[in-house]
Amino acid sequence: MPAFNPVPSDHIRAEFSAALSRLYREEVPAYGTLLDIVADINGEAHDPRLGSERHGAIRLGQASELADIARLFGAMGMEPVGYYDLGVAGLPVHSTAFRPITEDAFAVSPFRMFTSLLRLEMIRNEDLRETAREALRGRDVLPERTRELLEKSESDGGLRDSDAHDFAHGAVAVFAWRPRARVDLSLYRQLLDTHPLIADIVSFAGPHMNHLTPRVADIDAAQVAMRDSGLEAKEIIEGPPARRCPILLRQTAFRALSEPVSFKTADGWEKADHTARFGEIEQRGAALTPKGRALYDQCLAEAKQSEREHDRAMSDAFAAFPDDWNVMRDDGLAYFGADGAPLTYEDFLPVSAAGIFRSNLRQSDTAVIAGEGDQAEFEAAMGKPVRDMFALYTAAR
Repeated sequence: MPAFNPVPSDHIRAEFSAALSRLYREEVPAYGTLLDIVADINGEAHDPRLGSERHGAIRLGQASELADIARLFGAMGMEPVGYYDLGVAGLPVHSTAFRPITEDAFAVSPFRMFTSLLRLEMIRNEDLRETAREALRGRDVLPERTRELLEKSESDGGLRDSDAHDFAHGAVAVFAWRPRARVDLSLYRQLLDTHPLIADIVSFAGPHMNHLTPRVADIDAAQVAMRDSGLEAKEIIEGPPARRCPILLRQTAFRALSEPVSFKTADGWEKADHTARFGEIEQRGAALTPKGRALYDQCLAEAKQSEREHDRAMSDAFAAFPDDWNVMRDDGLAYFGADGAPLTYEDFLPVSAAGIFRSNLRQSDTAVIAGEGDQAEFEAAMGKPVRDMFALYTAAR
């Protein structure tokens, strides 16, 4: 019998990412418009990685789901990196990003999934909190065949060709849109009035994609092109201001779509609009050291306190952050590789993520209790610790 030769996890991730992009283009035609915009802008950048780079975002309802999704992504060579507390922005979730952790793995498939877990304890109404918990109880986000293949991958140390193909496409199905809810219309409306994020997480049979984000070489040009294409883009670009030496992550998005969903009622089924899925574009810059992040946070805090309009406030505040690669290297503000090039920031920014989420939500500020982060609880639910992004950049350097 020939030796077992499993398909590399990076290749499974590449097939999964490509299939997910095709599915989302079918489900959300405006995503195709984004891809066309990105292709036009990236055509002059001569960076082959830009064309295939994506990140997605999903929301999970309970600890068991996070544990399953961590295993699913683990079989595709994706590890949880970073802990993001979005409770400070009034969002009842905390998050991590599943992604590759080596340059070689990124070269095969630069895909990430920003993954959020619902924090039911932030629902102020105790009765509704328990009703939501009961609605989630017993929900299994993994199809039976996908779970079987996942267990086979874990026990055998990987999957052969046909199984790897089935696993990748089964994983895509986990994140497909579901036009029929698993809660009745009355409960949906209660959840929606409490917080749209909670309604989006609890009401469906699984964690549909909330957005799939291509990487663009020039996000300012993309913002203009989105509006020229008729997409309702955000008023501002999240993240640092435009610079000669880009840092961290800049993001913009078009408004979430209103889509018909069927809900159970006493008389059968009734359709109502649900708003959750939107389109997003990102531009990545250099990864910053802890010293650089501290300076970034200082500039951001100064801009927030300014009474000037957003772009002017950001420009003024970030004048304190050197816009020169040599100075950034000499001052220890950013990570650089052995070849002297800055390392790309592969992660996310909690303030920017919250800004994107909030721009697509009609939410109550009183029905949700402000919460502090709880990384230990998140890691316990996931069944493994998150990786330290700074340690990963240091190792890459």
